[in-house]
Amino acid sequence: MRVLEQSVVVFSQNYLPLCQVNIKRAIVLLVTNKAEPVDFSTEEGWLIHSPSLVISVPKHIRLKIAAAERMWKVPPVNRREVLRRDHHSCQYCGIKKNLTLDHVIPRSQGGMHTWDNVVTACSRCNSRKGDKSLAEIGMQLRTKPKPPIHPAVSFAEKFWVDLQANLE
Repeated sequence: MRVLEQSVVVFSQNYLPLCQVNIKRAIVLLVTNKAEPVDFSTEEGWLIHSPSLVISVPKHIRLKIAAAERMWKVPPVNRREVLRRDHHSCQYCGIKKNLTLDHVIPRSQGGMHTWDNVVTACSRCNSRKGDKSLAEIGMQLRTKPKPPIHPAVSFAEKFWVDLQANLE
């Protein structure tokens, strides 16, 4: 793979994995002294050559500057966000066609339009369930509905799981 297509993991000052950036952005952060190398693994980074400079870019860097925390709000419950959370598949049968939204506890029975109660369902499963609860119809959800989490938290969880898998 070409070097300029590689990515570098960026950590906050307190070593929270924030995101991945392309190698060009990592070089800018290192050259402007806004980041420093972090040596988490035995893997080498990359040597980047310019006409007047040779810089070693590691696979992990840590920001030296305090980045202002941006406020992140849980997105509103809407079709696009629910489909994204449920990976564009029916939460009852797993099919990926003719998708609609379904209230697990029907609104007629007091169910709310919240992240914990709205799932993606194919039109067949949604019709089968109708205005009944899961217990009444004998259906089960594949995953428990929940609100989306902050992207940095999601990235951090995936990073540590992948790192642990590489160590084993």
